Amino acid sequence: MIKVYDVRNGAGDEFYKMLSGRNVKESPEITRMVSEILENVNQNGDKAVLQYTEMFDGVALTEDEIKVSQREIDAACREVDEALLATIKKAADNIREFHMKQKENSWFSTEKDGVILGQLYRPLEKVGVYVPGGTAAYPSSVLMNVIPAKVADVAKIIMVTPPGKDKSLNPVILAAAREAGVDEIYRVGGAQAIAAMAFGTGIIPRVDKIVGPGNIYVATAKRMVYGYCDIDMVAGPSEIAVVADDSANPAYVAADLLSQAEHDVLASSILVTTCERLAEEVVKEIGRQCGYLSRKDIIRKSLDSYGAIIIAGSVKEAVDIVNNIAPEHLELCVREPFSLLGEIKNAGAIFLGLYSSEPLGDYFAGPNHVLPTGGTARFFSPLNTGDFLKKSSVISYSREALEKVKDDIIRFAEAEGLTAHANAIQVRWSDGSCKCNSGEVG
Repeated sequence: MIKVYDVRNGAGDEFYKMLSGRNVKESPEITRMVSEILENVNQNGDKAVLQYTEMFDGVALTEDEIKVSQREIDAACREVDEALLATIKKAADNIREFHMKQKENSWFSTEKDGVILGQLYRPLEKVGVYVPGGTAAYPSSVLMNVIPAKVADVAKIIMVTPPGKDKSLNPVILAAAREAGVDEIYRVGGAQAIAAMAFGTGIIPRVDKIVGPGNIYVATAKRMVYGYCDIDMVAGPSEIAVVADDSANPAYVAADLLSQAEHDVLASSILVTTCERLAEEVVKEIGRQCGYLSRKDIIRKSLDSYGAIIIAGSVKEAVDIVNNIAPEHLELCVREPFSLLGEIKNAGAIFLGLYSSEPLGDYFAGPNHVLPTGGTARFFSPLNTGDFLKKSSVISYSREALEKVKDDIIRFAEAEGLTAHANAIQVRWSDGSCKCNSGEVG
């Protein structure tokens, strides 16, 4: 089911070729279809949204039914098990506390000659959160996407999610939205929901940023509306890499690999180890544990296509491999995990030790589970509070301060052929006539 690659014997190239096959290329047909949806919603607003909701979701809504009422949210929350509500609240508290530590403050510096420089931090005004529908409900995704925006003091957070055939929304999703602090909820999904948030309709407001996971149509739409508004990232299939030595428990390692494989047939679960015995035992544990898991068919397809156990010649080689992969999730199941932390250059989230299992990060610990995938941890970071803030530079010079540097500015401007730039400085020390390029810059 899961392939073993011994890089000591030159199997590395075969492994990387397998991994590169996960990259999902958008088909021209999907791009064309999404482009048409975006254009239609941009031109026709709510009318187009309602047409696509009926076409794709099989739900005929009226304009009055697009927005979810507070009464419906309250009623849905009463349906949710009280223990689950308590768990959602605990997780939300942890996520909120972690993201509060990421808050940045405006700052200013002053000099004696009257120079004031600084940076202003301001929250985005409106943020839209996409939440997938279907049979699966992901309240953790709601918390992870909404709470950092709330911590950043975003003025309005709206949520869109596709309705069921009976027009209802998953009560657990609504409960998580209320706990996280969503301001408005709309029963619409797919590319049409992304378009509605990017352009605005009569009912759904235009937002400054769109976050949240979705299928290939949603991901394509997010990519295409970037520029009309900001987006978090175009996420790919989930992935985990585990670095383990002979001290690791094979049952734990196998369970963590399986936890990612159940996401999607394109998910990737990789063990990199220096111990052949551990590799053999993990293979056995995967077979044993997979047999009793509810999503075993997805798991088997995922592991068959993109699962891997890599036997490395040394811990250094193992670290080099995971830095090359740049995984979304990385577990260090070794004797001294903190000793390796400084060597890890590329990873979305790093889990240290046998009891820091990846689902801890997915649900409860507090750090965000919206992470870079597909090797993008080389240059992307997890979703964070700063993603919902914008920065403005502040510059204030006195006449005395500007006089000290005016010749340098004029010289720069003239070197670039921008005489109006030079004039804007020179005019403050002249009778109003431009003397640029005349040699009179003193």
